[in-house]
Amino acid sequence: MAGADADKAASDRRFMAAALRLSRKHAGLTGTNPAVGTLIVRDDGNGPVIVGRGVTAIGGRPHAEAEALAEAGGKARGATAYVTLEPCAHHGRTPPCANALVNAGIARVVGAASDPDPRVSGKGYAILRAAGIEVVERVLADEANDQLAGYLTRSVKQRPQVTLKLALSTDGMIGRPGEGQIAITGPASRRQVHLMRAEADVIVVGINTALADDPELTVRLPGLEDRSPLRLVLDRQARLSPDTRLVRTAESVPVYVAAGPEADAARKAALAARGVRLLATDTFEGRIALPELLEDLAAQGMMNVMVEGGAETARNMLADDMVDRIVIFQGPGRLGADGIAAPVDRDHIPAGFRLVREARFGDDVYAEWTRGF
Repeated sequence: MAGADADKAASDRRFMAAALRLSRKHAGLTGTNPAVGTLIVRDDGNGPVIVGRGVTAIGGRPHAEAEALAEAGGKARGATAYVTLEPCAHHGRTPPCANALVNAGIARVVGAASDPDPRVSGKGYAILRAAGIEVVERVLADEANDQLAGYLTRSVKQRPQVTLKLALSTDGMIGRPGEGQIAITGPASRRQVHLMRAEADVIVVGINTALADDPELTVRLPGLEDRSPLRLVLDRQARLSPDTRLVRTAESVPVYVAAGPEADAARKAALAARGVRLLATDTFEGRIALPELLEDLAAQGMMNVMVEGGAETARNMLADDMVDRIVIFQGPGRLGADGIAAPVDRDHIPAGFRLVREARFGDDVYAEWTRGF
């Protein structure tokens, strides 16, 4: 029996890993709902076969379970469902996913992450067990929690997950004053950054970076151009020029400006006339109040915020304890003592973060740290 149990556990991990890969298909596209993956697997004696696949639809509905059950049809009866997040248990316009699994005749449910939403937490699994369905929890839970970190952070902390992305030279610099954008890393790393953008809800930069670098902050990978997230500039005084790339592209990819109450009304009106949305924000000690801003973004359903620049914005995010994930791409070159020092580097990671990934992209070294919810 021990061998059979080990084989079943290995099979569960294999199919859950596949469900997690599937769930990334719509990452960043599911509105206020998390991007969940579901596989329906049955074994009629010749080995397990996937008969239904589902991922949370673009916009958030239908849920992954409904999609997978629809594909499986009658083959779902007696099968196993692999779900990357505990099935929902609350009634809306459609029945809960937990009940849908029961009604379809699913015999076994293997889950990864638990849902902290009080409408769901533990209740989805309870519905399944009450119906006599075998439930196995926390299979690849750490991997699922990492992938669903935006949704989980918003549920627990009432703000989005914040990822701080930095490109560093070997001497710990992120640029040079007055020189705008400098290519610190190579094309492979830049493609990875575009993939990160495609899975984010919001890209954040400070006004100094927006003016000095004139970035576009869109996704420019072939086939993923329509995955560009909202761009947000922290601009207390509404100094963003209408001639910047951000403003010129605001009609095609949304641009928000977080402006303080002291911002000039005429400048705000000029930005609004070009399609920029103004966010009224609080200020504290001469800068945007970041905790309140992030709460406002969460209230709009946003789960994943990616901070791309500059040094002051990064320092403020760290000082306010708003950063949940630190991503560093380190190139092979040096910028020298006149460079802009990074607010954090591999040797100075804040307490509470743990290294979770390392990789190499061309000549660049990649490292990623996260902390718990």
